[in-house]
Amino acid sequence: MGHYIVDFICDEAKLIVEIDGGQHGIDTLKADDLVRTRWLEARGYRVMRFWNPNVLENIDGVLSAISEELMRAAKCPGPSPGPHPSPLPPSGRGDGCCGRG
Repeated sequence: MGHYIVDFICDEAKLIVEIDGGQHGIDTLKADDLVRTRWLEARGYRVMRFWNPNVLENIDGVLSAISEELMRAAKCPGPSPGPHPSPLPPSGRGDGCCGRG
């Protein structure tokens, strides 16, 4: 995607799913992620980010969040308002993840 490599993309729904490791909790990488997300959103894509532990420990929640976003996009094309969905932040605190939210 431009000068970025993405984990998963659904071009029809303009949806990008990123699976992030713990290194994305570092402040300098959070800033890089925010620049990357804004660049992708400026091109009409919605970016969902999930932490590796969420995928490994709560795959049903991750798949459900992605499915809900795909259904929402089918009903109402374009970026969805508010923060991206995520089943759990890496710590389970409920405070968002990866510098966005």
